[in-house]
Parts: sequence; C-alpha cells; structure tokens
Amino acid sequence: MPWDQWEPTDRAVLCFLRDETKVLLIHKKRGLGKGKINGPGGRIDPGETAREAAIRETQEEVGLTPHDPVDIGTLSFLFADGYGIHVHVFFSREWSGTLCETDEADPFWCNIAEIPYDQMWADDRYWLPAALTGARITGQFLFDGDKMVDHVLTVLK
Repeated sequence: MPWDQWEPTDRAVLCFLRDETKVLLIHKKRGLGKGKINGPGGRIDPGETAREAAIRETQEEVGLTPHDPVDIGTLSFLFADGYGIHVHVFFSREWSGTLCETDEADPFWCNIAEIPYDQMWADDRYWLPAALTGARITGQFLFDGDKMVDHVLTVLK
C-alpha cells in the first residue's frame, strides 16, 4: 500500500485520559466500532484542529474535559470496502468535569495492566502498550471488516 499517496475518507481523533495505573476506556454504543471498547474520540469537524476535536469529542462522549492533551502519534486505517480514516491519538493526564454515560459511550476506568484487548480493535494490542509507556507511534493498518490483514507500526521512544 503506498501510504505516502493515500488520502483518507475521514480524519479523526482518540483521546485517552490516564494516570499512572488507570486509563479511561469506553464501550462504543454507535458508529464505527460499535460494540467494541476504545478510547473517547471521533471525527474532526471542518476548521477544527485535531487537538480541539480531541477535547470536544471527549466532552461530548464522557462529560470530561481534557486539559493540555498531548498528541502521541497517528494511525491510518484502510478498510477493504475502500473507507479510510486517519486518526490523531492524544493522551491527557489532567481533566475536569463529571464522568457520565452518553448516547455514544459507556465510559469506565480500567487498570492499564488489565486492558481488554480482546474486546478492542485488533490494532490496539500493537500500538497502545507502547504508547502507554511514553513512546510516540505511527501506524498503518489494513482491515477487512473487523479483521486486521496487515500492518506497519513505528515506535519511537
């Protein structure tokens, strides 16, 4: 796949709130990834930066406002049906607000050592552990439906 010439259908964000031992995850209730566990996130609106989208999407999905989210890398996904999405991944160690369930997400705190990778997208088990150690990540992933068929991952410590 010539990723350097690829143009995604959509651009999106993920924003993981975390401390030393826990990370905020969601049970996704609708849209791409419905039924899976993931981090809060969604599409970047026209005129919005990735960072602004990370803050807005987290507020909308779980009721918390990340403070100073840090961009830790990008993930590109191409599906067999032709759909493609480019995702900026953010981590935030500070936030405010009241955690709540919404129409899109049922949030829960999870011990980092107990992340349920078998209930997440297949790519998460490759990049998320490295990112949680402080590494920057860049990944490209090919999917056929829910099945990952190929990937390339770069981890920078």
